[in-house]
Amino acid sequence: MSTLAATSLWRDPRFRRFWSAQGVSEFGDRITELALPLIAVTMLDASPSQVGFLTAAVWLPNIASLFIGAWVDHRRDKRPLMIAADLIRTVVLLTLPVAYWLDLLTLTHLYVIAILAGTAHVLFNTAYASFFVRLVDRDHFLEANSKLSATRSISFMGGPALGGLLIQWLSAPVALVVDSLTFLFSATQLRRIESDPAPSDESAEPLWQRARAGMRYVLQHPYLRRSLGCSTTVNFFNLIGTALLVLFASRELELSAGTIGVALGIGAAGGLLGAVAATPLSRLIGVGPLIAVGTVVFPGSMAIAAVASGPSWIKVAALATAEFVGSFAVMCYDIPNNSLQATVTDEHMRSRVSGAYSTINYGIRPLGAVVGGFLGTWIGVRETLLVSAAGGLLSVLWLVGSPNLRARDLTGLEPPTSPTP
Repeated sequence: MSTLAATSLWRDPRFRRFWSAQGVSEFGDRITELALPLIAVTMLDASPSQVGFLTAAVWLPNIASLFIGAWVDHRRDKRPLMIAADLIRTVVLLTLPVAYWLDLLTLTHLYVIAILAGTAHVLFNTAYASFFVRLVDRDHFLEANSKLSATRSISFMGGPALGGLLIQWLSAPVALVVDSLTFLFSATQLRRIESDPAPSDESAEPLWQRARAGMRYVLQHPYLRRSLGCSTTVNFFNLIGTALLVLFASRELELSAGTIGVALGIGAAGGLLGAVAATPLSRLIGVGPLIAVGTVVFPGSMAIAAVASGPSWIKVAALATAEFVGSFAVMCYDIPNNSLQATVTDEHMRSRVSGAYSTINYGIRPLGAVVGGFLGTWIGVRETLLVSAAGGLLSVLWLVGSPNLRARDLTGLEPPTSPTP
């Protein structure tokens, strides 16, 4: 594997191609994240519980991440799998505008699209875990994650605003054509990247045994175990609120699609600031302490949106502020946490670890979304957002007394000798 230039990742053409692929597809994702619930709410008159089911459907395939990751680890070259995942999402998303033009659009169709696109997303992410460490030298993990996260944050700034305007001008189903094209661009850029295939798992073990080994590795790992508990807790409670946020802004705050998109886009500037600040903050206060700070602030930001009331400009300001604070905090959690995980995971276990981790961490999200939908119907949407904010604070308890919290930097950290596959 060729190492990257010592000065900057921008001098590496392979990283630039991957960065452009990710950046463009991230913008498309923002359109879909706004369009799908708005189609359900404004065109199909979905209830809070139905919107919760739709969000759950997006994350449901993550339950199979354990087995997908074990299967991916058996493939030496992960790049074709990532390309296939992008092409699958291109085709799946194009079926929605076609159904709209044929007047065949239903909630069931939305659920199917969410599940299929979510499955492709899982395939991409489990392959990405191994592909990333072949693309980026270990000394550049923080820099690479910062650059990719900064671009993702920019997509959260411009994507919702662009998506909201496209939805108002073209309708939500037609706006999804733009998203499908972003995945096609991503597949094209990935195809242009030259990379050495990662070593595959040559074990003759059956799939379920490799999957079990991946889960055992994560649960026995001193760093990954605590990180998993923390991330899973925050994801469960965050999805309780996130599943209903667009519905809350549309029906209870009475904001238009364009206004919602602009508010979320303005607030997402916090993510860009957080992505830029995460590396220097990690050096200043330490990787572990920064993870803990992000764990507390990120879920609590949902309360800012929940208490919004009064004139429209105050509601928009509250929604934007909640997004700004949450986006900044989640970057302060994700960037050091992802870099820590990449550092302490054995090379031959990366895709299995990614799959096992996602099975629990992201697999809990459908449950959070469903709980959020039922709570929204039972106690009210605003009250559900407050439950989401309060419950998410419990996630920091997983870090108390952990080696994660004591980690000041990534120097000297190695995969432990005791968890074994």
